[in-house]
Amino acid sequence: MDVRSVGEKGEKTAARYLKRKGYRIVEKNYSCRFGEIDIIAENRQYIVFVEVKARNNNSIAAPREFVDPGKQKRIILTAQMYMLHHHSDKQPRFDVIEVNTEKLLIGKIDHVENAFGA
Repeated sequence: MDVRSVGEKGEKTAARYLKRKGYRIVEKNYSCRFGEIDIIAENRQYIVFVEVKARNNNSIAAPREFVDPGKQKRIILTAQMYMLHHHSDKQPRFDVIEVNTEKLLIGKIDHVENAFGA
């Protein structure tokens, strides 16, 4: 399975996970000139901008470690652009969902709420 397929499967798994946790998926793969946000979801209190990282258990680092300060900055700018065009009274939050894969199967999911901020 190639990297793109793993990423797509990870995003689908993350979206299902969020739905089970009571979130409504607002948009997937939102992009603008600043970057892309994998999932935009909301619950009663928050509009959540989610970066999904899928990696296998043999990875040299935890998936969240691949969301470095540069990536965080691009996600924040992209979220600001989204908010300019889509009004919400909800508090924005930035989460990372790690999907650990093993032998093409989806394994453990870690949801890191408020993983970084503006």
